[in-house]
Amino acid sequence: MRKPPLRRTCAALAAGTSLALALTACGGTTKNDVRNNDSVAPTGKADPHAALKKGLTVGFLPKQVNNPYFTTADKGGEKALAELGSTYKEVGPSSATDTAGQVSYVNTLTQQQVNGIAVSAQDPGALCTALKQAMGNGIKVVTYDSDTDPGCRDAFVSQASAEDLGRTEVQLLARQIGYKGEIAILSAAQTATNQNAWIGYMKDELKDPKYKDVRLVKIAYGNDDAQQSFQQTQGLLQEHPDLKGIISPTTVGIKAAAQYLSGSKYRGKVKLTGLGTPNDMRTYVKNGTVDAFELWDPAALGDLAARAAVALASGQITGKEGETFKAGATTYTLGKDGVITLGKPTVFDAKNVDRFNF
Repeated sequence: MRKPPLRRTCAALAAGTSLALALTACGGTTKNDVRNNDSVAPTGKADPHAALKKGLTVGFLPKQVNNPYFTTADKGGEKALAELGSTYKEVGPSSATDTAGQVSYVNTLTQQQVNGIAVSAQDPGALCTALKQAMGNGIKVVTYDSDTDPGCRDAFVSQASAEDLGRTEVQLLARQIGYKGEIAILSAAQTATNQNAWIGYMKDELKDPKYKDVRLVKIAYGNDDAQQSFQQTQGLLQEHPDLKGIISPTTVGIKAAAQYLSGSKYRGKVKLTGLGTPNDMRTYVKNGTVDAFELWDPAALGDLAARAAVALASGQITGKEGETFKAGATTYTLGKDGVITLGKPTVFDAKNVDRFNF
């Protein structure tokens, strides 16, 4: 079946880019801003028994290329697509805060008439115009790792539930500091959908009476840049000399924070947890800088994003709640707003960190 012809002019392309720049300049969008966008509802009826199509092309658009986390995730997608008889391609900005760049790459993939786009969104609303244009031209859109507004994609592959991730990171750190003291959060970009969702649940978890002696004193942003995250860690400790712990829900941030703490007088005194990869954090677990941290397998996340895109393009699912599809040996059910959850996060410590290689 041929795809619908592209219905976009150069003027529309320019307008989409201008919108992204405007939103970036205003510090991103609010939840209400996003919800006011017109949505593209799932169309057609799902057939879970439909044969998977071969010869498709799925473009992966991470927040940042050459980021070790996304490299691992996207290679998982590449491997899955090869197994399914389809083609993988990766495009993306070199900066994790180049939202206008992400918009441009969506437009490029749309012009190339790929069958599917798997994107980790830097901003919940700025990509919407471009993604809706892609969907209007028959391209299936899957978000992974970081979501857009539900109306701007067909499905979202979530690494774990936002609530599980936010609450468990607070629980991990609180146990390490004896449920007493000042703590800080070292996040990625201030507009990152996933980071903000997790932080929301962290704040909610801290309302529990058992954390009455734990105080969140600051949220810092390292923009998923190693040098900025390193400097932000240093700044946190200078500004808050009594700090007892840091949560960094970003693989770049936690590694940079661990590097700073490891070479400072704070090693072993200021506790650090968050989301990291075993290969990045192994040294810091073994030298006593980090007691425990958590994550999911990013390669499995990319694998599931690729398989979801193919399932959408094949008509097995449309993005509606309650639909099911099989990815490898596992059957997944779409939740509210087309969310597909990979599974529970894994906690890594000195006892198990050597068993993992990613």
